Amino acid sequence: MIAPDLPGHGDSAAPPGDYSLGAHAAALRNLLVALGHPSATVVGHSLGGGIAMQFAYQFPDRTDRLVLISSGGLGTQVSPALRAATLPSAEWAVAGLARLPGTVVRGVLSALPAFLARQDTRTVADALHGLAGARQRRTFVRTARTVIDRHGQTVSAAPHLTLLGDLPVLLAWGSDDRTIPPDHQRAVARRLPALHTAEITDAGHFPHETAPERLIPHLRAFLAATEPFCYSEAGWRRLVDPSGTRG
Repeated sequence: MIAPDLPGHGDSAAPPGDYSLGAHAAALRNLLVALGHPSATVVGHSLGGGIAMQFAYQFPDRTDRLVLISSGGLGTQVSPALRAATLPSAEWAVAGLARLPGTVVRGVLSALPAFLARQDTRTVADALHGLAGARQRRTFVRTARTVIDRHGQTVSAAPHLTLLGDLPVLLAWGSDDRTIPPDHQRAVARRLPALHTAEITDAGHFPHETAPERLIPHLRAFLAATEPFCYSEAGWRRLVDPSGTRG
């Protein structure tokens, strides 16, 4: 298992330039190449779900399966807290929260049940603490602004799912997610019934952290029941050019 920090996140360096979904997907491709892995099952949560879909679309020959957990990029709505991260004062506000004691931050977050599920307060408080460094805050805000504005999500990766053909996809989400509405995932599941799905009852936006004992069995069953995607140029051509206009 490979669990990378995205460029500018965690302990990874923050190179100048692009922090779009495509740039992050290319960075993951470069990591696989550097580590000598020709392909992988790609798992993405929230923003990472959008990156995972972008990776599968850009590099289908390197994608065995796709797992999307509480994924972004499937609709426009998103919590007011994330929309606020795109405002001019966002970096200053995040810095203030990151410096508060964890108990205080959890108390503040608990007072906002309309914006954040109770189950997620500790996880979000820990994530805010991880943004105490200026580099991490700057990257967080820059990345957020590539996919969100004050109105909501600005990038839709959902069309990529319809282009992935026979690629095995698991779509999982928490039923009490108040960061990204569960209806986004349910709508995609209704539109693409071939997807594998898992709705984790009473989990919020972070089921892999707050309810792993209920999510992981779905992931293991998905891996056991599916074969890695086998990319072919002819098959991809039929997907991107179904009318055969290019001969």
